[in-house]
Parts: sequence; structure tokens; C-alpha cells
Amino acid sequence: MTTITRALTVALLLAVASPAFAGDVALPDASQLPKDVVQVSGVVPTMGEHWANPADLPLGPIYGVSNGKVIFFEFMIDQESFKSGKSFLELAPKAGFTLPPVDHVDFGFEPEGHEGYPVPHYDVHLYFVPHAEHMAIKP
Repeated sequence: MTTITRALTVALLLAVASPAFAGDVALPDASQLPKDVVQVSGVVPTMGEHWANPADLPLGPIYGVSNGKVIFFEFMIDQESFKSGKSFLELAPKAGFTLPPVDHVDFGFEPEGHEGYPVPHYDVHLYFVPHAEHMAIKP
């Protein structure tokens, strides 16, 4: 098992095993994002707006915002990095606020990539809101 796979497995287990889930936790206001972070997309269905420091892309962190609140952070890891066994240690958001507990993690493969990152890669979203809540987001 590669270091990245082990690290992600541990992160997923810790996020899901956390005794404090998002539920009614106060979400951070988007105005608290770091000053070098800018909006990089409009509202993406089921996710909301994406905000990031362009210098941090494509890896991230990327922050998801809906109705002015930060609802997730994300990292995008290219498939070649997984194949080569590259490790990513201490991935963390650069937020200037305390992050709420992670409600769940969505870990998806994008075989063709997508707008903004058109290479095969994995999107790792750590959501602070329940799945049903972010799935209802529409432009």
C-alpha cells in the first residue's frame, strides 16, 4: 500500500469516525478565507462555488462556498502521481479560521478531467455539511 493510499485511508477513517459531525455546526463565512484566495468558478451543481489561490492549483486547497458559507475543502491529485507512488504529506487547508468537523468525504476519479484540470485525476472533497444538503445545490 502506498504512502498516499495509507494517508488517505487514515484521513477518511478519522473523518467518518469523528464523534462531532457537521449537523448544526456553524459554518465559516467565505469572507474569512485567506486574502490570496479568489473565486475560480461559479456555482457548480451539487458543490457550490470554488475558491482558491491560483498559485495553489491544481492540487489545492480549494474551498467550496454555498450561500456565503464554506461547506468543503478539496484537493485534486493527478492519476500519474498515484501510479508513481508520490506522497502528499500534511495536506491541509490554509484557512484563517477553525474548520468545522468533517461530515463526510467524497473521493472521486475524473478519467477525462474537467474544466480547470483536464487530466485524469482524483477529486477529494471533505464536506462539512450532510450529503443531501450539498447534493441539492443548483446554479
